[in-house]
Amino acid sequence: MIIAVWIPLLMPLLAVPAARRLAESLPPRAAAWLLTGCAALLAGCTTAALGLLAAAGALRLPPVAALGHLSLPLADGDPAVMLPAAGAAGVLLAACALAAAYRARRHRTELRTARRATAPHPVSGDLCVLPDAEPDAYALPGRPGRVVVTAGMLRALPAAEREALFAHERAHLAARHHLFLLAAALAEVCHPLLHGLRAPLAYALERWADEAAAARVGDRRVTARAIGRAALAAGPHAPAPNRPRTVLAATTGPVPRRVAALLGSGPAAGRPRTRSGFRGRRLVAAALLSCVTFSAAAALDAAADLHASVEVAQGEAR
Repeated sequence: MIIAVWIPLLMPLLAVPAARRLAESLPPRAAAWLLTGCAALLAGCTTAALGLLAAAGALRLPPVAALGHLSLPLADGDPAVMLPAAGAAGVLLAACALAAAYRARRHRTELRTARRATAPHPVSGDLCVLPDAEPDAYALPGRPGRVVVTAGMLRALPAAEREALFAHERAHLAARHHLFLLAAALAEVCHPLLHGLRAPLAYALERWADEAAAARVGDRRVTARAIGRAALAAGPHAPAPNRPRTVLAATTGPVPRRVAALLGSGPAAGRPRTRSGFRGRRLVAAALLSCVTFSAAAALDAAADLHASVEVAQGEAR
């Protein structure tokens, strides 16, 4: 356990760059699932490692050892090292739990506030129009989900581009993209290095919605113009009042890169065109899979070692 328990804490150093690199070569939907899954798995392994460290230290304390019916002291590790490490792990674990609860509660509160703020305004189907002059539009999840758009944004776009913009926001609602971002935000509080996955995840989600909107309206150029014009209109203005910080909108992210991808002048949907490109993607995928597997295996190995040490200390195995 002494060595294995530290591996999940260090593995994001290698896994995050590999995940970012691989996501760049994948279609948007696959990239979003990859980044979210990696963030969740690495955060889970980190949490497990901290929990095992804290438990190993707690079991060395006489009151806890008595509760666990330990007749012998744990033989795994030097107490002079394990006790301070366990104390630090316990503090970090508690801080992670509090931060995750705060983030989840803030997300829920912001969504409730936004829904209350939009309730008095006219709704047509899933479209809610705010009277604000500043251009803005975003997807507001809930039951039912709403596409919130200001009068200023409606005036900034012609009819065909409005439909493309609405299709983009509806794609966010249909695929529940806000949950992807929430999962990444919760993973980040478990390990700071996982913050590096949030920006590529947000980009992948926007590209996912871009492609869904282009397929819905049947015109990639109209969709590209809608996104570019909406971003230019919203650029110098503040977001709509009570707009949650965690919602997705067509005007966010690297808009020029997204427009170029829609027009075909950027990377072609992340698919490598050469044999060396395919080979490179396979190598990065193998490296990422190795990192995640090694992290999970190390956490399981540390748990098994701790369990064996507890059994020995209880006098059940000798």
